[in-house]
Parts: sequence; C-alpha cells; structure tokens
Amino acid sequence: MPIRRVEEYFDPDRMPRDVWPATLAPVRQLLDEGLDLDPVTVFVGDNGVGKSTLIEAIALRFGMSPEGGSTGANHSTRPSESSLWEHIVLRRDFGAPRGGFFLRAETMHGFFTYLEDNPNRSRPEPVFHERSHGESFLDFVIDRARWPGLWILDEPESALSFSGCLTLIAVLQSIVESGVGQVLLSTHSPVLAAFPGATIHEVGEWGLRRTEWADLDLVRNQRAFLESPERYLRHLE
Repeated sequence: MPIRRVEEYFDPDRMPRDVWPATLAPVRQLLDEGLDLDPVTVFVGDNGVGKSTLIEAIALRFGMSPEGGSTGANHSTRPSESSLWEHIVLRRDFGAPRGGFFLRAETMHGFFTYLEDNPNRSRPEPVFHERSHGESFLDFVIDRARWPGLWILDEPESALSFSGCLTLIAVLQSIVESGVGQVLLSTHSPVLAAFPGATIHEVGEWGLRRTEWADLDLVRNQRAFLESPERYLRHLE
C-alpha cells in the first residue's frame, strides 16, 4: 500500500504537545502511538475534532497540494495548513505507488481553475467548471481512476447527492480492488462511512477509536432523526 503506517518523525524539534494542533486529542494520539492504515480507512467525527487536520497533514507529507490535486501539484491560494505534516513520517510497502490525489470539496472550484490554467498537453480532459459541483467532482475521480495510488478525500459528500455518494464508493472500490490503490476518507456521511470493508475510526475528544458502522454516533443520530424528525426540530423553536 502507498501508506502502511503514520508515525511521529523523531527529531530534536518534536511537536510540542501543548501547542495546536497537538492539543487536539486525535493529533496527540497519532503522534504518541502512530496509526496503521488499511486499504480503506475512514475518519468520522463532528466538526472541529481534527479529522481534516489529520487528512491534510498526511496528504502534504505524501507530496500533495494542501488545496487538492495530484502528487507534485503546486496549487495553493491561501496557506492555512498546520505544521503537523512536518512532524510525521509515512511508512509504505516496498514498491508501492508514489502517486495519488487529494480532493477536498471546499477547494474544488479553485482547483478546477488551476487545471484550466495548467492544461494537460498530452490529452484532453473534461472542462469541470461546465458541470455542476457534484458532477464535476465525480467526473474528476472517474477521469483519474485509471492511475493507481493513494486517494485522500476530505468530506466529499459536500458536493454529492445520495446517488452521487454511491457512485463515488463504486469508483473508489474499483481502484482499491486493482490491488495497488488505497483510500483515506474523512466524512460526515453515513453512506460513505459504509464503504465495504473499510476500517472506521471515530474521531473526537477521546482521540481515535476503531468503531463498527452500526455503532457510530453519526449513524445512530441520523437513524433516530429519520424515524422521528419532529423530536429534534421542536427544540429549534
């Protein structure tokens, strides 16, 4: 696999545990204990708990742009990433692919503009800005799915409908089943969290804990809401 394990990089300038983002329990746990990754690894948790911080750091350490793109891309508009990536090391399988893609829904518009300004001279590709947000997101994944490697996605459900989430799972599953693909996914979607065969880590104030899909707070809460939405909505008055 492109990444077998993520660990702290031991050097004289280790990340202080009393400085952000090491003050976040999941980040501190990663630095203290390391984290093994599987062919499909999913992070699930509430806003602000550290999911995107972890995802972003791993993508940067792998050589990807913080705002999305392939390894070696230089797309960046406003640097806002933490320095966590400078304090981790990625353990990989011998001979594993070194390429991959990082996609985050919040920066896709700027990333597609970057692609238009830096076109692929060897072959034509879709004009992503001419499609809807969700269509362009899926078009990109389908277009790049021919290349093996690491796929890192940060909350892609922001761009996708229910059926779009299912389509994304199908495309990513085909990449993983090729034997040389790996997926690392951060999501709020119970649909994407149900990725077949995925290892799920619930992220929160406790840090990282492996959890079965049916036991996720995300799944229990959304199931309860769908069964009786009025129980939740009446408290908004």
